[in-house]
Amino acid sequence: MGVKHNIKSLFAERKELSISEITQKLGVSKQIIHRIIKKLVEDQLVIKLGSPPKTLYRINDKQKKQIAASPKIDNFDDDYLNSNFLLISETGEFIEGIAAFNRWSLQRKLPVLKTLSEYKKTKKKHAKYYDENKIIDGTVKLHNSFGEATHIDKVFYLDFYAIERFGKTRLGTLLHFAKQGQNKFLMSIMIDEIREKIDHFIGEEQFDAVAFVPPTIKREVQIMKFIQDNLNIALPVVKIKKINGIIPVPQKSLNKIEQRINNATDTFAVTEQRQFKKVLLIDDAVGSGATLNQIAEKIKLKKVGTLVIGLAIVGSFKGFDVITDI
Repeated sequence: MGVKHNIKSLFAERKELSISEITQKLGVSKQIIHRIIKKLVEDQLVIKLGSPPKTLYRINDKQKKQIAASPKIDNFDDDYLNSNFLLISETGEFIEGIAAFNRWSLQRKLPVLKTLSEYKKTKKKHAKYYDENKIIDGTVKLHNSFGEATHIDKVFYLDFYAIERFGKTRLGTLLHFAKQGQNKFLMSIMIDEIREKIDHFIGEEQFDAVAFVPPTIKREVQIMKFIQDNLNIALPVVKIKKINGIIPVPQKSLNKIEQRINNATDTFAVTEQRQFKKVLLIDDAVGSGATLNQIAEKIKLKKVGTLVIGLAIVGSFKGFDVITDI
């Protein structure tokens, strides 16, 4: 019997193994084990868990059931789902396209093809909110929230954070798990997917400075710093500081818009001395819009910028709801 058969037998017995455990048990080189394990993962017989140096492999007991329940999807829908649908599983698997949509539907006991048709209809319904550059203009919603107290001139976002029934969008999923997990792998994927849109937006609007909303909570990896460093926008950066009290209070912990306005007013400080005409103010997500609006007011009061336009990676669909989980 071959090495592959022995590895499969070992998984059937122990369910979960590392490369080192397999090597010690079978006395075969790690190179051969890696090659066979890679093929078992591709065939969905084994699931990869974790990342080096703490990687484990687990037998996929659900594999046969999943394959039997997954209908044939044509190439057009394959490309469509690869561009739009992403799932991060409860065990941290990064799943895209057809595999992601199959998993999502099966978890909810939904018929895949019928649910896919409904998903495409929902996405088509939302298409009217995007402009010719595939960016969403949320300015009207901002005025509805703040009225005469609206200080930011316009606000845009690249995608909705979530849509009804289907939950987080692809970009919303990337942002959520990248920020909560401080995951540079997901941050890098997100940057690759938004860079072209942001570069085009900057070229169209002809900004002469950019500002980034600073984080509230200390993290080892700050997503806004990562965005700033990796977008590497060739414009002067307006200096903004976050000034916290004894206990830092993140915006997502505040459920009322009045609380968010007070938080943004009292804890953000514009320390820039230079003056610009048109400033781009970037944040990761816009919910109530309070942070962008209050920072814009401070930029204008200090005469740092005459026009301030906000741009967020994602925004809420129903008005300026409070986004509490990022």
